[in-house]
Amino acid sequence: MSRLDPARTAIVVIDIQERLAPAMPADQLDQVLRAGRILLEAAAIFSSPVFATEQYPKGLGATVEQMAGPLEALQVTPFEKTSFSAYEAPGFAEAFEAAKPEAVVVIGMETHVCVYQTVRDLAALGVEVHLPIDGVSSRREDHRDAGIDLCVRSGAVRTTTEAIVFDWLRVAGTDEFKRLSALIR
Repeated sequence: MSRLDPARTAIVVIDIQERLAPAMPADQLDQVLRAGRILLEAAAIFSSPVFATEQYPKGLGATVEQMAGPLEALQVTPFEKTSFSAYEAPGFAEAFEAAKPEAVVVIGMETHVCVYQTVRDLAALGVEVHLPIDGVSSRREDHRDAGIDLCVRSGAVRTTTEAIVFDWLRVAGTDEFKRLSALIR
């Protein structure tokens, strides 16, 4: 495993949607939203490529406002999908491959379904996949745990949002450090 380079690391935000989010345990949802805000702010600072998806938005709604605002600021439009893997969403594979990331950070819901299937597909491409466990959720804790295990078995690095951000920062005292450490506290 190599040091993460933010210029060569993509972020994928999976299905954090209006009608799906309320079904998540409240503490997990809070963590996912916090992780998402931090990672999207880091992506803005470091110009990291960002991708987002929405699973059947007619039924599950749009991306929640807490994520939609930062995604819009980054000019990211979610890929609509009915497939469970983001990689199989129309247009996603082409956009992802055009960005040529060496690594990817995957967050979202649900861990044991869409997150897992996306992680498996991205790992199969040879991309180093990082799964911050504070950035994923499922309706049931045992499903989340199983999903994390499946992701790791598929080749993902089990990590945290802070571990990723501090790897990107490398040193304290910079303007980037000050902006991101204020979010992390």
